[in-house]
Amino acid sequence: MTEGLSNLRLIVDDNGFKKVADISKDKKIGMPNGHLDPEFLRNLTPGSSFEFNGRKFYVFECGIFDYVMYKLKRQTQIVYPKEGYYIMMKLDIGPGKKVGEAGTGSGAFTVCLSKAVGPEGKVYTYEQREEFYNLAMRNYNEGKVFDNVVFYNRSINEGIEERDLDAFFLDVREPWEVLEKVREALKPSGNLGIIVPTVNQVSETMKSLINNNFYIDEAVEIMTRRFKINPERLRPEDMMIGHTGYLIFAKKMI
Repeated sequence: MTEGLSNLRLIVDDNGFKKVADISKDKKIGMPNGHLDPEFLRNLTPGSSFEFNGRKFYVFECGIFDYVMYKLKRQTQIVYPKEGYYIMMKLDIGPGKKVGEAGTGSGAFTVCLSKAVGPEGKVYTYEQREEFYNLAMRNYNEGKVFDNVVFYNRSINEGIEERDLDAFFLDVREPWEVLEKVREALKPSGNLGIIVPTVNQVSETMKSLINNNFYIDEAVEIMTRRFKINPERLRPEDMMIGHTGYLIFAKKMI
């Protein structure tokens, strides 16, 4: 187990404020009503509440969801938790599994995969653009739970080093161009997950999956509707994220 998340705390209030703070640093923590000394948080047990400048806050341990949504620095669209954990279930990702990923982007899903496969598992992630590669490694080092990720700064068009992977996840612009490479890296019956933002890409990807001897298991879109936290007037939030991506799942056939 590495330090990563153990240095982070989730701070919330009853008005929708959410912030992940690094208590290992001496820099003051910006709050909606002033600046908080990190030493104060270090002395609080997670699960506690505290008053600060006339306002009540709560402090909790930081989980992967909190880190990805409220702390991770991003320069790319990320895989949101509503898709991420469905993907991991569909790909049967768990302790000890060997998983490939491309492209890494900002590394949000890489952090989630790393925790899911545990200390005995391994994640191999490929990112072509150097600025994203560097950002993803910084994000991983800040939010990691285990040291189990191998980063590559290159496109999988140049080939995938690994073989007999249990699963592979693709988040690239033209997944149909790299399915032959992914097929070589997967074990027989290995699981493949793909996310794309448009239906045109779904159609093109499906054609290529069939041509590369994959069994197409599912194409799906996942939506989330949140409710206002008011037991006396329970109703949905006024606004929601309408679309983030389409998911395609397939299995390698021999």
